[in-house]
Amino acid sequence: MLHNLSSYVNYKAPADLPPQHVGPQSYVAQAGTTPYWYETINHQGISAFGPSGYTVFRNVMSYGATGNGVTDDTAAINAAINAGGRCGEGCASSTTTPAVVYFPAGTYLISSPINPAFYTQLIGNPNAMPTIKATAGFGGFALIDADPYYTSNLNWGSTNVFYRQIRNFIIDTTNMPVSSAATGIHWPTAQATSLQNIVFTLNAASGTQHIGLFIESGSAGFMTDLVFNGGLKGGAFGNQQFTMRNMTFNNCVTAISHFWDWGWTYEGININNCGTGISINAGGTSSPETGSITLIDSYFTNVPVGITTAYTPSSAGNAAGSVIIENVGITNVPVMVQGPSGTTLTGTTGSQTIAAWGQGHAYTPTGPTSLQGSFTANSRPASLVSGSSYYQRSKPQYNTLPVSSFQSTRSSGAAGNGVTDDTYALQMVINNAAAAGAVLFWDAGTYVVTSTLTMPPGSKWVGESYSVIMSRGSFFNSMSNPQPVVQVGTAGQTGQVEWSDMIVSTQGAQAGAILIEWNLATTSGTPSGMWDVHARIGGFTGSDLSIANCPTTTGSNPINANCIGGYMTMYVTASAQGLYMENCWLWTADHDIDDPNNSQLTIYNGRGLYIASTAGTFWLVGTAVEHHTLYQYQLANTKNIFMGQIQTETPYYQPNPGASSPFPVVTSLNDPTQTTTSDAWGLRILKSSNILVYGAGLYSFFDNYSTACSAVGAGENCQSAIFSLDSTTSSVSVYNLNTVGSNQMIQIGGTSYAGYAQNINVFPDTIALFRS
Repeated sequence: MLHNLSSYVNYKAPADLPPQHVGPQSYVAQAGTTPYWYETINHQGISAFGPSGYTVFRNVMSYGATGNGVTDDTAAINAAINAGGRCGEGCASSTTTPAVVYFPAGTYLISSPINPAFYTQLIGNPNAMPTIKATAGFGGFALIDADPYYTSNLNWGSTNVFYRQIRNFIIDTTNMPVSSAATGIHWPTAQATSLQNIVFTLNAASGTQHIGLFIESGSAGFMTDLVFNGGLKGGAFGNQQFTMRNMTFNNCVTAISHFWDWGWTYEGININNCGTGISINAGGTSSPETGSITLIDSYFTNVPVGITTAYTPSSAGNAAGSVIIENVGITNVPVMVQGPSGTTLTGTTGSQTIAAWGQGHAYTPTGPTSLQGSFTANSRPASLVSGSSYYQRSKPQYNTLPVSSFQSTRSSGAAGNGVTDDTYALQMVINNAAAAGAVLFWDAGTYVVTSTLTMPPGSKWVGESYSVIMSRGSFFNSMSNPQPVVQVGTAGQTGQVEWSDMIVSTQGAQAGAILIEWNLATTSGTPSGMWDVHARIGGFTGSDLSIANCPTTTGSNPINANCIGGYMTMYVTASAQGLYMENCWLWTADHDIDDPNNSQLTIYNGRGLYIASTAGTFWLVGTAVEHHTLYQYQLANTKNIFMGQIQTETPYYQPNPGASSPFPVVTSLNDPTQTTTSDAWGLRILKSSNILVYGAGLYSFFDNYSTACSAVGAGENCQSAIFSLDSTTSSVSVYNLNTVGSNQMIQIGGTSYAGYAQNINVFPDTIALFRS
C-alpha cells in the first residue's frame, strides 16, 4: 500500500509521547521438552531470484549465539539476520533475500536492538519459548526494532513494510531500571505481517516507564496471542487500521493507548488489574486523533476506567472517536466509558455483560442520527459462534508433531527455482501427503506451475518464508476460459484443509488466472483455515510484471495486454462452506517492491475476493484486498459471513482506464456493469443475508495516480461510490465503516444513503453503525 500521504508514511512521533519503552509477558509460554519439527527438519529452502547460494534458514546458534542468559548475544543474532547481503539500512525493500531466523530454547541477553531486515521472520521454539532479555544498561529504542530510525525517518516507509513475522518469544525488560524508557518491540508495519504467541514481561514497579509494543504508523495488519505483564503501557498504537485478537493485559498502568488511528478491531481482549483499559483521548476534543475502535467478545476485570475517549457530538472532526462495543463482559469496572465531561457509560463493581453500546453516527439505513448509548446487538448466526463468541483459531504450528509427520516439496522432486515446471512433482507430493495424513512442508522457493494444482481434502500445507506458487504460460492466459492456479477441493467435495504461510502469484500475462478457487465444503467439525496465505500479482523480481514491464500510464495509452496479470484473485464457489481466513492479503501490486524507488505500476487484475457460496459460514479476520479492476470484495447469493477488519484500495490508475476495461462483464459471475469513467467497488453485496462487518476501511486515494482527490478538504472526489448493496440484500450490519476519497459512503439499490460530508473524521469519513 503506497499512497504518498507523507504524514503517515514518514511519521514523526509527537514530542509528548513517552520516549522509549519495553515489553510485557506471557501467553502460551509453556516450556516443554517436545522437539520442534521445524528445528530438526532438513533445511533446503532457496530464494529463486536471489543471490547464488543464498541461505534462507538460519539458526542463531550457528552464528555464535549462546542463549545462556549470561553472554551478550546481540552481535551474533544480528549477524544471523544480516548474512547474505540482506535489505537493511538504506534499502527500500526487496523480495529476493527472505530469511527465517530461528531461536532454539534459551535466554538471549542483548545490550542493543535486534534489527530484522526486510522480509524477515523471527521464529522461536513454541514448545520452550526463548526469552529475549535486555541487559540493565541496554541502549536503543526497542529490544526488537523492526523499522529503525537510522535518520529522522523510518528506514522503510511503514505503509510498505510487508511480509514479516515474529512468533514464539518472551520479551523481557525487567533488568532495565523502572525509570528507563524501554520498549519491547517497535513495529510500524503494513499488510502481510504478524505477531503471534509473544509474552511481554515488563517492569511493573511504581513509576515504570516500560512499554511492551510500540506502533506509530503504517497500514496493517494483524496480531494474535499476545500477553503483556506490567509496564506503563502494554501497547502504544498508531496505524491506519489493525485487527488484534486474543490479547491479555495484566497489571499495566494503561493496557492500550492510542495516539491515532482510522479503524481498529479488537476481538477477544482480556484486561486485568490495569488502571485504564483503552485510551483513545489523544488530541482532546479540539484535535482528536483516534478515528474509531470496535471491541467485541472481550473481558475487563478490576479496571477503574474501561475506555477513555475525547468524543463529543461537537468534537472537531464530528465522527472522531467512534466506538462500538459488543459482547464485552466486565467485573469491577466502575466506569466503562469516560468522556471529556465525565462518565458516558457506567460500569459496575459487580459483574455484567455489555450487549451492545456505541457512540458516533448511525444509519439504519437512513441517517445520520447521533448515537451514544445502547443499541440492539447483532443477531449472530449459530454457525459462526463458539459459545457466545465468534469462532476463532490461531495459525497451527503443528508443534506437537514429530518431524516424521512432514513431507517436503523439494525432497519430493520439486525444484522451487522459479524456472522449472514443478506442476507434476507438486501434484504427486500433494496427493501422497494427503493420503498419508502428513503435513506438506513447502521449502522456501518459487514453484512454477503451468496447469492447476488441486488441494484434496485432508491436506495441510505449511510454507517457509512465504513459499510462492507462481503460474506461468498459456493455460492461464485466456480471459474467455479462466483456470484456477490452486483449486481447493472440487465442486461438491467435503472435508477439511489447513493452509499457512504461502503466496500465490502469476508471471507475466495471465488474463485467465484465478489464483485460488475454493470449492471445498467443511460441513462439520473444525472449519478449514487459511492463515498468512497471500496473493501477489506483480511487483516483484521474477513476476515479469515489474517497473521494466508495466510502468504507470498517466496519458491515454492503450492497455498493455502483457500487464493483465490475473482474472480473479480468489473465487469461493457456490458449493464451498466453512472457511476461516486470517491475515490474508490479496494484492495486485501498485508498486515494484524490488525497485529502489518503489516505482508505481499499472497492472490489471479483474476481480478480488468473490464469495458465491450458497451455504455461507465464513470468517474473514484481518483480511485485505487491493487494486482489482471491478471490485475488491463481492458477496453474492451467500449468507452468514463475519468480516473484521477488512481493508481495500481501488486501483491507482482509474479512471484511466475506467473499470469497464479490460474485463468484459460476465453475468454468471454477477459482475457489476461499469462505465469508462467508473471506479472499482470496495465492497459489493448482492442477494445475501447475515453479513456482519466489524470494521471496514474502504479507500480510494488516487485519481489517475494523483492524490489531490483525497486530500483533506478536497471533497472526497476520487470516485463517486465505494460500498454497494442491492435492494434484495438483508441483515447487513457494519460497525465503523471508514471510507476515503469516495463522495458517497453507502449505496443501496443504486441510491445514495450516506454522503461523506456528514461523517468527517480524522482523515477518513466514518459511520459507527450501519444496518440495512
